[in-house]
Amino acid sequence: MLDVAAIKADFPILDSTVRGGQPLVYLDSGATSQKPRAVLDAERSYYEHTNAAVHRGAHALAEAATDAYEAARSVIAGFVGARPDALVFTKNATESLNLVAYACSNATALAREDAGAIDPRLVLGPGDSIVITEMEHHANLVPWQEVCRKTGATLRWLPLTDEGRLDLSGLDTLIDDSTKVVSVVHQSNILGTINPVRRIMDRAHEVGAIGVVDACQSVPHMPVDVHELGADLVAWSGHKMLGPTGIGCLWGTPDILAAMPPFLTGGSMIEMVTMERSTFAPAPQKFEAGTPMVAQAVGLAAGVRYLEALGMSAVAEHEHALATYTLDALAALPGVRIIGPQSTIDRGSAISFVVDGLHPHDVGQVLDSRGVAVRVGHHCAWPTCRRLNVPATTRISPYIYNDTDDIDAAVAGIVAAQRFFGVA
Repeated sequence: MLDVAAIKADFPILDSTVRGGQPLVYLDSGATSQKPRAVLDAERSYYEHTNAAVHRGAHALAEAATDAYEAARSVIAGFVGARPDALVFTKNATESLNLVAYACSNATALAREDAGAIDPRLVLGPGDSIVITEMEHHANLVPWQEVCRKTGATLRWLPLTDEGRLDLSGLDTLIDDSTKVVSVVHQSNILGTINPVRRIMDRAHEVGAIGVVDACQSVPHMPVDVHELGADLVAWSGHKMLGPTGIGCLWGTPDILAAMPPFLTGGSMIEMVTMERSTFAPAPQKFEAGTPMVAQAVGLAAGVRYLEALGMSAVAEHEHALATYTLDALAALPGVRIIGPQSTIDRGSAISFVVDGLHPHDVGQVLDSRGVAVRVGHHCAWPTCRRLNVPATTRISPYIYNDTDDIDAAVAGIVAAQRFFGVA
């Protein structure tokens, strides 16, 4: 079991007051997590003692900065069972997923000039399909819409059941010989649903498609080994797992990273440059043009060490207990309806709900007035809301620094909102 009181003491912001002196109750970690002192200290220490341009200087600071950057890569890669040279740093998971989408677009364009030089798995056109799900975050939807618009490929999706789980009855029909890419979320940011991604990835590989997993809501909350997911590419964010903003990750198999054209070009990612043409460095450097996010990588590595010290199995157990408690507490409130799985089987701790007679923004405003920070809106999952016939939801998303007292504060705020607006 996690010692939540001791963990809270490591997060300076959780000692804050808001809205006229209300103690902060932070239940919006699905959007971004708070940062422990260890992360804040690591980033500040880098700037105070090590800051320099990496991979390009011969002086002592440059060597130290490069060592710190690559050491951070090793720590973060090891956290998900990966090799360092298979981990690409981006500015967030949205950029990671766009990197993959643009690799397909760029490969398709380059294949028109020299098809023999491009891996055919990345080349798309009319008659090809890309498969996603109806519960994707916009970051794993809009880039694929754009790829289809540019290449003429068709976008398909695995539908949702009324409970907010994937309907896999047509999996073998939807993913067929026309499918070139299958990109799915591991754990839904709005529904909390944990998807059977290995089954989906295995089907993708049966037809020769590239498999992509959005792991933003899973890597911070449960033990994840990228190899066990069965994907070719896995994306996640640093800021949702105690790290700084401005850093994301993309893991890929060596063959797919080698095949993908770069997304951004410029300094630091080149092998040779002449006035006529350029060649590119191997991955991961090929995808890290310009001055990288060195301090953020160092900070994220400190966040990873903090999570490793807690133990990801203990983190998952803690969140499972909080999810059980929250589901039971919300189910006991008249007029409150959970959007998504009603049980804790294959679901995470992010829980969305609606209150009869109230817009989620009104619920969120009352909770905020009491110091309780939750998320309201469509959570960058507008099609999911449309499928489940809700304009928006209120979402509680706890993390390692939350306990049942925090859930009780949220429940009391929901009751207060019902009374204030006269719908109790």
